[in-house]
Amino acid sequence: MTSKPHTPLLDQVQLPSDLRRLEEADLAQFADELRAETIDAVSTTGGHLGAGLGVVELTVALHYVFNTPDDRLIWDVGHQCYPHKILTGRRDRIRTLRQANGLSGFTKRAESRYDPFGAAHSSTSISAGLGMAVGRDLAGGTNNVIAVIGDGAMSAGMAYEAMNNAGSLRSRLIVILNDNDMSIAPPVGAMSAYLAKLVSGPTYQSLRGAAKSLAKNLPRPLQEKAARAEEYARGFWTGGTLFEELGFYYVGPVDGHNLDHLLPILKNVRDTDHGPVLIHAVTQKGKGYPPAEGAKDKYHGVAKFNVVTGKQSKPKANAPSYTRVFANALIEEAAKDDKIVAVTAAMPDGTGLDLFGQAFPERTFDVGIAEQHAVTFAAGLATEGFKPFAALYSTFLQRAFDQVVHDVAIQGLPVRFPIDRAGLVGADGPTHAGAFDTTFLACLPGFVVMAAADEAELRHMVATAVAYDDGPISFRYPRGEGVGLELPDKGVPLEIGKGLVRQEGTKVALLSFGSRMAECLKAAEELDAAGLSTTVADARFAKPLDDDLILRLAGEHEVLVTVEEGAVGGFGSQVLTMLSTRGALDRGLKIRTLHLPDRFIDQDKPDAMYRQAGLDCDGIMKTVFEAFGSNAVTTYRSA
Repeated sequence: MTSKPHTPLLDQVQLPSDLRRLEEADLAQFADELRAETIDAVSTTGGHLGAGLGVVELTVALHYVFNTPDDRLIWDVGHQCYPHKILTGRRDRIRTLRQANGLSGFTKRAESRYDPFGAAHSSTSISAGLGMAVGRDLAGGTNNVIAVIGDGAMSAGMAYEAMNNAGSLRSRLIVILNDNDMSIAPPVGAMSAYLAKLVSGPTYQSLRGAAKSLAKNLPRPLQEKAARAEEYARGFWTGGTLFEELGFYYVGPVDGHNLDHLLPILKNVRDTDHGPVLIHAVTQKGKGYPPAEGAKDKYHGVAKFNVVTGKQSKPKANAPSYTRVFANALIEEAAKDDKIVAVTAAMPDGTGLDLFGQAFPERTFDVGIAEQHAVTFAAGLATEGFKPFAALYSTFLQRAFDQVVHDVAIQGLPVRFPIDRAGLVGADGPTHAGAFDTTFLACLPGFVVMAAADEAELRHMVATAVAYDDGPISFRYPRGEGVGLELPDKGVPLEIGKGLVRQEGTKVALLSFGSRMAECLKAAEELDAAGLSTTVADARFAKPLDDDLILRLAGEHEVLVTVEEGAVGGFGSQVLTMLSTRGALDRGLKIRTLHLPDRFIDQDKPDAMYRQAGLDCDGIMKTVFEAFGSNAVTTYRSA
């Protein structure tokens, strides 16, 4: 006798309202189909896989129990939001994830009304959710607000600031702690699920409320003893004392993959008049896909892959990545100098400090998702005579700007800042673009600000940072491979504030800061062929500027173009200010500054993004021709 085949359920669900028409008994099958669809979609696009697989059942349960989008559902970071996107009317576009004109890899308000808050940086969901809850209360609303935050994101202080505020305001807010890594939970099973269901229900809460009311009539010493006894009893059975101290009603732990456990608890919390509640759900990252379950990183971020084998189709590298060049250079320097220490904020692999940590485990510090702490921690190390390298992505350094100003720059402490992912980063889009660091660092007194034109120069900048002890110093470099230059045998410290001329010309000067140098050299070749003799110079430093070099370029050329892969207000603005101060703009110089446009650029391939920004060879040439006027354009086109 053959078994009756399952009727596909995913095809019947376009929106959460369709999901709510299913029977509870069908949800396990639906979750399996949703997981399979997520795996298949990411196999064709690449992206964040493991986190999404870990919350499939939770996603289904939340949309089934709550009336989204009227009930606000906020996903912290957004790495886990692909199943959510499939469920909320975007299944037909899910294979455009992280591509040009496609779906964002994160939640995005402009993309769907089911994304009430955009994300990509961690630990923001509770703050945003509390704002929505208070806004609801002020407007007299009754909808629910649910924030889903991972255990890693809970390592950031912002999450606790928000919880402390929520506990004091007592607004109705539901926080789901998606615990998939820290092992902070006791074993999850039938007994803990039963207890979680019990304490989330109205009967227990009513009894607890009655007991509290009774205790209020007792003498103060007995009130305090009763409160401690109740807290101890609940903590003994269920854990969560920390969250209770912050003012949250703790429920859990609960198996985040067991719908029979999740659904009644979510319904209890939905239907009970409460203040802030935290549900502790234990999940497995990569759940349901063996290659992900068995991988060290649970397939956190993947390239396109074969669904059957799990093998990823990563392109072969032609040159070492900038990140690896930095890591190897720092390891070599640290072998000679035991004062060198390295600090990262939960990104050891991404910054290359995993390699440094293998070589020098006692001198490597991963502080978790806590960039503010990372910077001030590094400042403290610097006061004790160490040479801290606080390796952060440009986009994450933004989170610690006050600490950079107050704890490092004002005190003139020699903290070194290797800034990875400078410029546009491709599929991760505007939330991860390294656009602003030059602007916000170059405005700080006493800061040395560098950018590497290529991997060889990066090696020298590591040596420069090691040797420089007079204050804070930064050097930025992009994501991906270098340009394929042969690396020097060792890094040699650069003279602070001195640039380098790569080729001499007479009519046009291209002054590059950072890795747009290769495009400047291409443009110079084309301009030379068009009869416009072109100088190409590598600024190396946005602060201090090489005034002598820049003044010479301004004085000896008809057109000067600065080129950088950062926002307005950065290197080009520093150059304009210096030239203005020195009176060099009064001599008829045609000067143009090329930088990222004053808008956020959506995800695409990096080359296409730089083309949009006008920072490729063609964009540079166009700027030069426009500076000369229409005759130059006509001459070039007829050549």
